[in-house]
Amino acid sequence: MEWDLPQLRALVAVVAEGTFDAAARSLHITPSAVSQRIRALETTAGRPLLVRSRPVRPTEEGRAVLRLAREVDLLTAEADRAVRPAGGVAVLPVAVNADSLATWFLPAIAPLAGEFSFDLRREDQERTHELLREGSVVAAVTTEADPVPGCRATRLGTVHYHPYATAEFARRWFADGVGPQTLARAPVVVFDRADDLQDSWLRRHGDGAGGGGGLGGPRHHVPATADFGQAVRLGFGWGLLLPEQVGGDLVDLDPGGGLDVDLHWQRWKVGSPSLDRLSAAVLDAWR
Repeated sequence: MEWDLPQLRALVAVVAEGTFDAAARSLHITPSAVSQRIRALETTAGRPLLVRSRPVRPTEEGRAVLRLAREVDLLTAEADRAVRPAGGVAVLPVAVNADSLATWFLPAIAPLAGEFSFDLRREDQERTHELLREGSVVAAVTTEADPVPGCRATRLGTVHYHPYATAEFARRWFADGVGPQTLARAPVVVFDRADDLQDSWLRRHGDGAGGGGGLGGPRHHVPATADFGQAVRLGFGWGLLLPEQVGGDLVDLDPGGGLDVDLHWQRWKVGSPSLDRLSAAVLDAWR
């Protein structure tokens, strides 16, 4: 097959932006032109590459072509930069979990911000590898140890979460100790509906607290890292925090335990100076 560069870029834009209209705006062309390029690309491939949902998502075959398109985009920008030092800037889409993004990841890549254009996708650490698998990102911080096909994985290390609450909250809800009965009633703060951290800790320490429906007591969904910590500090409920996020009058509900989460860095195997620099920065910062 002979792939057309503008058609591949249209595919990247549609998946990244989620709609044909948004892709058209990012490419500075009309939605009709985007549709024509995608139809021509699907004709070349001989099968549908996109599911026309909201947001648009790639089919299984579309994932393979999307990965190719991302690689071509990256390598083209690098070649352009080599030929014309003031030329193209490589775009590096990376999937990162919210807590890493709020603590160590941004300082890690800050020295590269003047050289590359970062497109950071915030996703739960249990799901970031799915963005790698579909070709939407070139690298990811993930809990997945097994390399995604076409990628290499490097273990970063372990982050240690502990359940915290205000002293007043602990006196009110855990006067009889932290156990299945008190955990089944006490309000809990969770990041969003994909956040499994609190439930993971409950399964280990709450003996299935909450029974039939969900684990634990009533839930407050607070989908922003800083606001999540603020909600815990304001007494909305208890929640799992990293040491860097703890402040104020907070009590550790599980001082001898907590929850350990292993993180890994996965990146494409493709030979790319940009990806090599990004990986070196991430691994050096973690160390």
